[in-house]
Amino acid sequence: MSEFLYLFRGWEAPESPDEAQQQILKWSTWFKSLAAKGHIKDRGHPLDRGGKVLKGKKGAVTDGPYAETKDFVGGYTLIEARDLAHASELASGCPVLETGGAVEIRPILSLRA
Repeated sequence: MSEFLYLFRGWEAPESPDEAQQQILKWSTWFKSLAAKGHIKDRGHPLDRGGKVLKGKKGAVTDGPYAETKDFVGGYTLIEARDLAHASELASGCPVLETGGAVEIRPILSLRA
């Protein structure tokens, strides 16, 4: 099994408390399904929209990131899957896809010497 990082992009805030509860239930159900099959390595966390960005050799600090809504990273999860195709298949049930968002799937490289 290999490790993959899911980055959830383009998450949109629910319009009502009822819609928020429905989204929470969908995410919870999806995570429980992945965990029951042994794919969750680290459930991760949602991310705040704010933060800081360091750039360049001198490490200039600016407020941000200020990505467009479609590029906003709303959270992450670390999973285990056979390969990238399997990780993609597991991501296909992610609730962020229902609201026009995306799941970026990144293989974790081993840096063992």
